[in-house]
Amino acid sequence: MNDDVRNIVLGVIATAVSGGFGWFGRTYLWRRKLRRKQAFFGLPTGSDCLFVVGRHMGESERSVHRNDAFALLEISALIKDCGASVQIVTHEDARQGFGERGEFCVGGPASNARTAAHLSSMLPGVRVDTGSEPGPERGAITVGGETYRWDKGTVEHVLLARLTTREGARPVFLLAGQTAVSNQAAARYLARHHERLAATYKDRPFALVLKVVNSRAYGPDVTELVADVTAAARTPAAAAV
Repeated sequence: MNDDVRNIVLGVIATAVSGGFGWFGRTYLWRRKLRRKQAFFGLPTGSDCLFVVGRHMGESERSVHRNDAFALLEISALIKDCGASVQIVTHEDARQGFGERGEFCVGGPASNARTAAHLSSMLPGVRVDTGSEPGPERGAITVGGETYRWDKGTVEHVLLARLTTREGARPVFLLAGQTAVSNQAAARYLARHHERLAATYKDRPFALVLKVVNSRAYGPDVTELVADVTAAARTPAAAAV
């Protein structure tokens, strides 16, 4: 073997080794990122989760608002990435406990009875006005001494929370908005920022108030984080006063 052939062979070997290390490194990073995502959402490979929807206000009991369907589309990519599957159920049919399966519960307590149950049992410091009469307090979210009102199409709020009851339990993600647009906005925010949320909170519960700005013009696209209300939301309102 002359020098030219030897140099070619050594070059091929070096390229193969370098490519192998590069592939191994990329695979390792991808798997680590996937494991973190699965842990955050409580969706290991092969698992399933619930997507619980409320009814379309003003429509039939079985009617779902199209923006809640869009919220499912926002979240379904995350579920698929985790290697999990989803079962869509209405709030009337979701008569089971939580913690055994991951869950995404969408809609405020006025339209989703399961949301109302989750708020009562896990976020007792949150109060939502569920009255149907028009007025400035309709749909208002009160937590930690602050009241977040809505002006439809101009300013709308949504409570985005990750809830757990015990170590090792699968989390419930609550997307309780003042409107269906704000529900979708919370789903989009979760899809876009789940890595940052996972880095900040890891496997701990959290509750955030988000503001949707000028949905009449921008839809669910312009969403701002208003406050982290985790401590206040988990403290019974009477004790927080």
